[in-house]
Amino acid sequence: MSQSRETFGSRAAVIMALAGSAIGLGNIWRFPYIVGENGGAAFILVYIFCTLFLSLPIFLGESIIGRRSGANCRGAMERLAPGTHWKWLGYLSVLTPLVIVSYYSVIGGWSLDYLFKALSLSFVRESPDGMFGALVSSTWTPLLFHTLFLGASILIVMLGVKGGIEKFSKICLPVLFVLIVVIAVYSMTLPGAKAGVDYLLKPDFSKLTARSFVTALGQSFYSLSLGMGIIITYSSYVHKDENLLVSGVGTAVSDLLFALLAGFAIMPAVFAAGIGPASGPGLIFDTLPYIFHQMGQTMPAVSSTAAILFFVTILFAAMTSSVSLLEVGVAYLIEEKKMHRRKACGVVFGATWAVGVLCSLSFGPLSGLHLFGRGIFDFLDMFSSNFLLTVGGLLAVIFVGWKMPKTAVHDEFTNGGTLKGNLACFRFFYFILKYVAPLAVLMIFLTNFL
Repeated sequence: MSQSRETFGSRAAVIMALAGSAIGLGNIWRFPYIVGENGGAAFILVYIFCTLFLSLPIFLGESIIGRRSGANCRGAMERLAPGTHWKWLGYLSVLTPLVIVSYYSVIGGWSLDYLFKALSLSFVRESPDGMFGALVSSTWTPLLFHTLFLGASILIVMLGVKGGIEKFSKICLPVLFVLIVVIAVYSMTLPGAKAGVDYLLKPDFSKLTARSFVTALGQSFYSLSLGMGIIITYSSYVHKDENLLVSGVGTAVSDLLFALLAGFAIMPAVFAAGIGPASGPGLIFDTLPYIFHQMGQTMPAVSSTAAILFFVTILFAAMTSSVSLLEVGVAYLIEEKKMHRRKACGVVFGATWAVGVLCSLSFGPLSGLHLFGRGIFDFLDMFSSNFLLTVGGLLAVIFVGWKMPKTAVHDEFTNGGTLKGNLACFRFFYFILKYVAPLAVLMIFLTNFL
């Protein structure tokens, strides 16, 4: 690794940066409604199992690629498999996060708009019926907030690995956990909230199906940022003496804990309002504002405070993920195209902003433009989730399990045999990565098309 290349300063910094990349809208927006659609507590148990015994080994495999190479995603493939077709995994790992952040920043912009609505007491003063539809179908407001959100994210990346990403993660992650705990405590004290708590704690295994297992695996895969190039890039900034297993477990546990807290922050409030738990993707921008409005009729101060805290949490979580997504492309341009960080950030911002504009307008002026029967936003979401992520993740586990020498994988996993505690875990990890993980990722890929 080049001496001039930045690295994270400590193990805490590594875990916070990696956990920050994992903790995002998928935990707050997607996890609670998927739990609601798949039977509650029983699904959560399956999700925990999938995270720890399938997704975590894949996470460690991508970490090994990153630290072993000490390079960006494209450079990693060139260093570990020079002159081979594996370079296309590198290019794919750079492309995927840039596609994702293009529409992800649009959602981040929506959360920023809703934070301003909460600050202006909009949820107390007026019914949220039709509010979300009016926002996304308009032209200039979502574009403005998309620009502000993406601009704030790229400014953090522009400050560098230590000065930007590490400092932001160290501040933002503890704040995120405090906010979600406060919201969860408040949500569980609402009248009628006990039904929501029971829903999350009392498993009903009769509601589990084979598809529930694949859904849990897919959610854990997406939540841990697998197949996005993020783990490869961030791990390339990890010191050679860092314990990858400890960092990986710390990241996975942090991600799990935050997802569970998000469930307790949202589901008790949903039950307290008498709304069905399987409310779908509209849970954040339709269902919860309705709850805040109902609450505001009798407790306006409490409702406003809860709404502000909730959308600050949404915004911070979205930004920790967007920063990590942007860094993948920036690292590629710095190392492969020899750009200065500021110029690389400008190029990445311009490209993702332009695609994000198309995504935002696809709900309004460009709603009639379709790609394979879908709007631009929906197409990119489907294409990245169902194809780019799973193909990238599948190639990554095949590369570590079947292409990299086992001695090299062992060397990274155990830090040259010096981490005796990791030796006992290596056989299990390598077996999962080599034989089980490819089948699991392939199952996610195929199920997406059923």
